[in-house]
Amino acid sequence: MWSVDPRRYTDYTDQDYCDQKGMEVYGNEYAMHFPHHEWPAARDKKVSQVHAQIKEMGGQMGAYNGWERANWFAKDGDDTSEEATHTWGRSGPWQQRIQEECEAVRDGVGILDLPGFSRFNLTGEGAAEFLRGIVTGGLPKVGRMNLVYFSDTRGRILTEMSCVRHGEDHFTMITAGSAQWHDFEILKKALPAGLSLTDHTTEFATMIVSGPKSRELFVGLSDADLSLGWLTHQSATVAGKPAFLARVSYAGELGWEVHCANADQAEIYAALIQGGAKPFGMYALNSLRIEKGYRTWKGDLSTDFTMLEGGLGRFIKLDKPQDFPGKAAIQNELQQGSRKTFATMIVDAGDADAPYMSCIWKDGEIVGETTSGDWGYRVNASIALGTLRTDLAVSGTEVEIEIYGKKCRAVVQENKPLWDPANERLRA
Repeated sequence: MWSVDPRRYTDYTDQDYCDQKGMEVYGNEYAMHFPHHEWPAARDKKVSQVHAQIKEMGGQMGAYNGWERANWFAKDGDDTSEEATHTWGRSGPWQQRIQEECEAVRDGVGILDLPGFSRFNLTGEGAAEFLRGIVTGGLPKVGRMNLVYFSDTRGRILTEMSCVRHGEDHFTMITAGSAQWHDFEILKKALPAGLSLTDHTTEFATMIVSGPKSRELFVGLSDADLSLGWLTHQSATVAGKPAFLARVSYAGELGWEVHCANADQAEIYAALIQGGAKPFGMYALNSLRIEKGYRTWKGDLSTDFTMLEGGLGRFIKLDKPQDFPGKAAIQNELQQGSRKTFATMIVDAGDADAPYMSCIWKDGEIVGETTSGDWGYRVNASIALGTLRTDLAVSGTEVEIEIYGKKCRAVVQENKPLWDPANERLRA
């Protein structure tokens, strides 16, 4: 139901936006919605401090909760016209560039400007106990971070947030750009008296720096302790500016998220580029994350699926004393068994990858649906994530995925990442 949830719009939807979008939507009521096409009306509502530089480097932009982010980086001679995106296929002027961006992250170091990452500060005596009572799993220790999940009373996936713990009762909750109002409301509605919850989304910039040479890049630019392991965080300087470094990477390589004040981003970004980081975009990030089996918000993660159907059992602690929302429903599902199970599939997809909510078929019967799909440039295969009937979610099972009217053979994979399954590169 996210497509009709008013919280998907935030403060950028002013009268000008409504006027322009109203005309565009009405004028294109029967138009095709191609996978690489971006509708042009009411754009540039929210931009980062390095937006101009990114466009100068060839950034082809997309809107994410109103924030402009580079989807891919064009080179001289590439067709960047709107007409070029009028295709269902993977092929296009972006394909070679996405591959190059993925290879830069795989072999060297890449940088992605990610404006609009939603962030909320939670403080006050009892903040930790409050969180334990509303998330399905455990909390990180001070100085560390982890993913936490929220379920509804039916045990279905409500949202995912990164939980950064600064002190016993001091947290920063980081979530998707599109989740800003949705996730803030989840926390605010349950917030007890005496705790403080504040939204700092627009005050900070975020950059993903990822690749096997990312540590080498930071050595010359930062005073951070680069020996700290995966899922740690620290305050440091980068290019002489204060920053917050989180040792995580949605791209599935060695890397850090760099969070800094808006006023400092331009200098930090320029220094990282000058140091050898190659810019990459959201299309490359999607390819990189799907090879790791990482989920997308309101795609792979939504109330269409229970926590167990979504393959998130390791993020549930039924033995903790807190009675979090959905606990009873999850316990019941464990006893009864799940009807569906999350799976990764390799698809003989031709030139088009599986879109969101494609039917999964077996012996002429619909047995599941995809939640996302893309080409993985590191593993050289078309990948689909989705849920299907539990008895079929077994490695080696052959199914068919319907892609724009054509049924394509797909094979269920083992329950582990396709790329770097032991997370050795991520933890390097």
